[in-house]
Amino acid sequence: MNEYTPCCPVCAAELDPRHDEQQCPGCQAVLRFEASCPDCGAPLEQLQGCGAVNYFCQDCSSLISKHRIVFAIRQGGDGE
Repeated sequence: MNEYTPCCPVCAAELDPRHDEQQCPGCQAVLRFEASCPDCGAPLEQLQGCGAVNYFCQDCSSLISKHRIVFAIRQGGDGE
């Protein structure tokens, strides 16, 4: 795991930030990623193409490196 790899808040298993919603491979919790801009805090638009994932901030009108993104990981499903 590197310093940029997000982890499950329940069991600390590594997660894949390329998917907005996923099931944790460790504890099977349903989790949702919310990516926000490190400069203004606005939600980011995810752009995918040719195997690469990039993020764009509409408020700043700029492309944001995946290494700078602020991820919030929330549990989904079960009425949350």
